[in-house]
Amino acid sequence: MEFLLAQFLSALKLGSIYALIAIGYSIVYSIMGLINFAHGELMMIAVYTLWVLTEHKVPFAIAFFPAILLTIAVGVAMERIAYRPLKDRGEETLIITSLAVSVFLQSLCQSIFGPSNQALILPDVFSVKLVEGRVNITVMNLLIFVLTIVLIIAVALILKKTKFGIAMRSCSDNGEAAELMGVDRNAVIRLAFMIGSALAAVAGIMYAGEYISFSPTMGFMLGVKAFIAAVIGGLGSFEGAAAGGFILGFLEIFLAGYLPDSLTSYQTAFVFMILIIILLVRPNGLLGSSVQRS
Repeated sequence: MEFLLAQFLSALKLGSIYALIAIGYSIVYSIMGLINFAHGELMMIAVYTLWVLTEHKVPFAIAFFPAILLTIAVGVAMERIAYRPLKDRGEETLIITSLAVSVFLQSLCQSIFGPSNQALILPDVFSVKLVEGRVNITVMNLLIFVLTIVLIIAVALILKKTKFGIAMRSCSDNGEAAELMGVDRNAVIRLAFMIGSALAAVAGIMYAGEYISFSPTMGFMLGVKAFIAAVIGGLGSFEGAAAGGFILGFLEIFLAGYLPDSLTSYQTAFVFMILIIILLVRPNGLLGSSVQRS
């Protein structure tokens, strides 16, 4: 029973992180049809910024905000410099460009900090055990889940209740019609990148804080897995992306925990197999619908 509970808590942590990243993917995709494979590198930027500041004795509570703001600035610059000039060139061009941006940011980080793994040491308060025994629950464990739920609710309210959110949903449904109605599509896309970048930054910091180690390549595989989560839930669907993140987290953890030892090395392969099965049965994902973009 204790093992099952430990697996459940681990899945909840990992699923929370995947959900935040997947929502950022989904918001951008729904508006401009971009699968941004450089999205994971935004996580890396946030973590390295926080690490550099804390290494220079800046308190975590203060360093957290510049890390988020710099990540948002990089996300906005990424959209303005790399993607906006090519947004009418087709999805294939944007995908290739996003891969190039991903490699560029990884290489830039490696040239500055080196390729080695680093450790993000958070204040002792995050490691305080709220529940102690065969299954431990720390402040960080609880914070990851609570902060994820708060951010999901906040983004949902922005999308459904604010003028900017209504404009974003209008551009998602029909970009050309929204422009004819006076919506500034570039401003909407910029807002989507700001929200996605902020979510990626928080997810990256939570991941590095929980799992300690990080490197210049940390964001790529996390980004790919979050993309898988968004596809499972329904790429372009906010609710689907959030659900897909938790589904993928539970799949990964429970496969790792219950597969025979001889098959644990194939854990990622099993995840991809499940993805293929889901897409064969539900091509638009579990909660997705076909997205019309103009």
